[in-house]
Amino acid sequence: MTKAPLGNLLFADAPMGAPPAPGLCPIRDVLSLVGQKWTLLILIALEAEPRRFSALQRAVGDISKRMLTQTLRDLERDGMISREVFPTKPPAVEYALTDLGRSALAPIAGLKDWANRHHGAIKAARTAFDGV
Repeated sequence: MTKAPLGNLLFADAPMGAPPAPGLCPIRDVLSLVGQKWTLLILIALEAEPRRFSALQRAVGDISKRMLTQTLRDLERDGMISREVFPTKPPAVEYALTDLGRSALAPIAGLKDWANRHHGAIKAARTAFDGV
């Protein structure tokens, strides 16, 4: 395996001097999901127990039904959550973390702790930058 030149440090699988093929960078690929606004909040909301759609919407707060639906589909596609449909009238749907999704909770907890510890400093820096 060759390392990419300095301009592409994240692409360890790319041949020297060549841009990586799409999807080869694990960091960019994973961050495209977890970097979305609602993803981490949904994973955290599912940490304790599986939830139905409306319970997830209440737990996350401020998320539209459309955005929640899309984010849940993306998380299911990536194997982070499972979706179980119960044969009721109307059908009930429950979402739960998979083993893969549960494995993401430790790094998420680290980010959550960091955000809680440094939120005041970040707000102060923004205020200073904006000149307010």
